[in-house]
Amino acid sequence: MIFFKEVTAMTKQATIGLMAHVDAGKTTLAEGMLYQAGTIRQAGRVDQGNTFLDPEALEKQRGITIFDHQAELVVDDWQFTLLDTPGHVDFAPAVERVLAILDLAVLVVSASDGIQSHTRTLWELLAAHQVPTCVFINKIDQAGAQPAQVLADLQAEFGAAVIPFNQPTALAQQPAATAEAIAMQGDEAVLDEYLTTGTVPATVVTKLVAARQVVPVYFGAALHQTGVQELLQGLTTWTPAFVPAPTMAARVFKISHAADGTRLTWLRVLGDELVAKQTLAGEKADQLRRYNGAQFQIVPRALAGEVVAVAGPQQTYPGQGLGASADAAPARLRPVLNYAVQMAAADFAAVRAALTELADEEPLLHLTVNQELGTLTLQLMGEVQVEVLTALLKARFGLTVTLVPAGIVYRETITAPVEGVGHYEPLRHYAEAHLLLEPGAPGSGVQVATATREEVLAHNLQSQVLAALRAKEHRGVLIGAPLTDVKITLVGGRGHLKHTSGGDFRQATWRAVRQGLMILRAQGKVALLEPWYNFTLRLPAAQVGRALTDVQRFGGSLQLPAQLPTGDELVQLTGRAPVAALRDYPTTVRGYTHGRGQLAVRFGGFHPAQDPAAIEAAANYDPVADLENPPGSVFCAHGAGYPVAWDQVPQAMHCPYFVPAVMAAQN
Repeated sequence: MIFFKEVTAMTKQATIGLMAHVDAGKTTLAEGMLYQAGTIRQAGRVDQGNTFLDPEALEKQRGITIFDHQAELVVDDWQFTLLDTPGHVDFAPAVERVLAILDLAVLVVSASDGIQSHTRTLWELLAAHQVPTCVFINKIDQAGAQPAQVLADLQAEFGAAVIPFNQPTALAQQPAATAEAIAMQGDEAVLDEYLTTGTVPATVVTKLVAARQVVPVYFGAALHQTGVQELLQGLTTWTPAFVPAPTMAARVFKISHAADGTRLTWLRVLGDELVAKQTLAGEKADQLRRYNGAQFQIVPRALAGEVVAVAGPQQTYPGQGLGASADAAPARLRPVLNYAVQMAAADFAAVRAALTELADEEPLLHLTVNQELGTLTLQLMGEVQVEVLTALLKARFGLTVTLVPAGIVYRETITAPVEGVGHYEPLRHYAEAHLLLEPGAPGSGVQVATATREEVLAHNLQSQVLAALRAKEHRGVLIGAPLTDVKITLVGGRGHLKHTSGGDFRQATWRAVRQGLMILRAQGKVALLEPWYNFTLRLPAAQVGRALTDVQRFGGSLQLPAQLPTGDELVQLTGRAPVAALRDYPTTVRGYTHGRGQLAVRFGGFHPAQDPAAIEAAANYDPVADLENPPGSVFCAHGAGYPVAWDQVPQAMHCPYFVPAVMAAQN
């Protein structure tokens, strides 16, 4: 029987995320924490497939965490919600979404493997989201473990804020050294108090942890329960207090489907409370579930700070802000590889339905359907995700498919502003939308806003335009790649009291986006972007010259240390290069270093394509022939609607330009 504790407004509570490079022992640590806290009677083992937080059959089969799972544990007067996240880099976007709801993260590092590529990625994400962090150096009992060296490496790479808080026998440091190191991370007042008293007050340490000025490090061997109790006590001491918002607020971090098909919206309440049957973003929260592993308890309400799964809403999405909470920023980690789905022709409808459900859970799959050709394509992070997705389709839906590489994921953006116009007026319908499209900051995605007065366009009509902009992924006009790094602002439009109906402004809005893009395309102000990797290259010093030549040939860059070692001594280099150039380079590295070299990559953003003409020629995309994304408009005359080409819309539109200076600059 799993223990559920009633949460009250007086309970100290926090949400803790566990994260690590795969095989660092993260799930084993979770088992130890749950066992020590009394949530479970026996700690499970990954190799025996009986862990509390890997309940899915596919996870037991592969021995890795694929989905993030929730557990609750009570330590002293604290109620912790523990989120065990996937450890493989292919599932890193799911980990990133969890960060927005955490009070503190525990980063697990293996004492025998040390800092690995995904460890660095996770640290960068934690720093970017400003999540207070503890480090647990695990497996200190294994042969080849070097906890002191791992600590030194952490401090060298991540800074002096990384400070040991418990001391295994392998380390010679004393508690006084820890106190001094903590004091050095504070301001002058903290340092003065330490010099006077020889201590740093616990309240001050907690504030330093909350500000990421101090990152406590704990050592242990989770499989044997070593160091786990010390970590739990550290969490009760140093976890920053959760501060609820003054009004109702929540953040969605996951969508899943229960075994009976029920769609679940996983969220954390960040302010006030959430009550069953309450309306969320226009949909009713029929049922609230508090999960503990695979088991759940139906509750009438969720207080601020709690994590619950909500049954009922069908239109929610990961990263969505509810109430006073804004949507999360676009993901930093994104898929860069396209895969085509090969299946039996008779299975097309079933595979499409299954992938639509999975894309609901993981929007970054970016499922693209070509009904006419009977093709489906996905965007994936790498080979492990390919294997898992294929197995998931078989296990969950009984479908057999093959996923084959289908090229690189590209993006399109704009380099100048434009006012796009969309008009939709078949018989007894009417809507005209004017949108200002402006270049956005790199990595900003598509931002949506309104700058229209209600006397120009009623509030409910403006809401329809903004909803339409958010309802789909907008395609560019060079190769049909998704649009990014663009700010779209509603600047004006017109409706009709009698003839404007639901869907009219959706059509006008989508056409306005495309019409504006076509204007810029004609002027050469639409740009094609390709994905780049940030990489870490570890190889013998004698091979650095070869690597430098290769990276320069790729059009990338490589950072060399001030002084290189010589001979066969291994050296670690960092750099960046296009994904297309690095796809097969790990094999090349292993070849010319005779197996000693390693290349680790992570997504480094989208940048201008190096050969856009060749990419456009290969795509052979005709934006006017894209029937699902028309750039033209529909007007009405003599009781019948008729199409107007995108370049003729300015002569036919009913409203003048609302930002004439922008359009004047185009001529």
